[in-house]
Amino acid sequence: MDIQRAERLKLLPPYLFKEIDRLRDEVRSKGVDIIDLGVGDPDQPTPEHIVESLRAAAGDASNHRYPAYSGLDRFRVSAAGWYKRRFGVDLTPSSEVITLIGSKEGIAHFPVAFVNPGEVVLVPSPAYPVYSTSTLLVGGKPVEMPLLKQNGFLPDLEAIDPATAKAAKVMVVNYPNNPTAAVAEADFYQKLVEFALKHNIIVVSDAAYTEMAYDGYRPMSFMQVEGAKEVGIEFHSLSKTYNMTGWRLGFAVGNAELVSGLGQVKSQIDSGAFDAVQLAGITALEAEQDCLEDLRQMYTERRDVLVEGLQGLGLEVEKPKATFYVWCGVPKGMKSADFTMRLLSECGVVTTPGNGFGSAGEGYVRFALTVDKKRMAEAVQRMAKLEM
Repeated sequence: MDIQRAERLKLLPPYLFKEIDRLRDEVRSKGVDIIDLGVGDPDQPTPEHIVESLRAAAGDASNHRYPAYSGLDRFRVSAAGWYKRRFGVDLTPSSEVITLIGSKEGIAHFPVAFVNPGEVVLVPSPAYPVYSTSTLLVGGKPVEMPLLKQNGFLPDLEAIDPATAKAAKVMVVNYPNNPTAAVAEADFYQKLVEFALKHNIIVVSDAAYTEMAYDGYRPMSFMQVEGAKEVGIEFHSLSKTYNMTGWRLGFAVGNAELVSGLGQVKSQIDSGAFDAVQLAGITALEAEQDCLEDLRQMYTERRDVLVEGLQGLGLEVEKPKATFYVWCGVPKGMKSADFTMRLLSECGVVTTPGNGFGSAGEGYVRFALTVDKKRMAEAVQRMAKLEM
């Protein structure tokens, strides 16, 4: 039988992190001790009070039935309350909040609701690959907005071609940023609202890393800016904040029509997040947040070991203010993929090549702070033996 995959799948590049896993496993099979600083998956367990909440909820038979498509009312109220406490943003839980099976799921389904074939989606470069691939899957046209060091890794809105801006339906932004670790402040977000209103563009803000920040810095939400709720939707995740990547729980907030459109798609595609996981999510959002400060301190120590070590090797890198990523320039005359392969094959250190996040990522590699500081120091020691 001749089985042919849909033409749309031929448009997709190999999923970046799946390929990294393959290469890592190939080297490991040769007996190499691998230090994995590639995929951003927290190495710490979910805090015990959240786990205990799940245990109790999972034992309640009333939670074993189909969940509500848009999420438990209690979870949406809890998410809205968290936004109010954290950012000072008022949200109507019934219409401006929706539960997600992880923010990746919501971001991937959003174009199904709002992007028609041929319509332009402005995506950052470098960026999380799902922004572009989800656009391609619905027949949209992703157009890259380069994130350059001289602009603080923010998109240059004035540099966007007027014809492209006119054709654009959606723009995606992500701050604190993966992979560059850049942050955005109110002045940029205000310009973004003005740009979106001028060109009738929907803004999608991916805010998965707002709680992973250092040295007293507190990232803001796009929703804090006047007019943001008129033009946009923001995606949040419990994955990185509470070490809940495997639990698959997130939420989106913002413009009621955008939230409703996403909900309409989800009602046709999935059956919602497990109620017991949502109840544990309520515990995560409403309990004391001391566990977050402990994680921030841990990541700060890892960041400092890695960044100071890389700087000592003569590499171009700065300490990030947020996220658990370090964006590092490659040695002069070398490509991102070549440097990544050298680190893997000669040092047993897994990183992610910057060009895998988009063309503007060439010249960089991304390190994830997902091993303890002793192993982080060992990774630097291994790299010191390279001729660069």
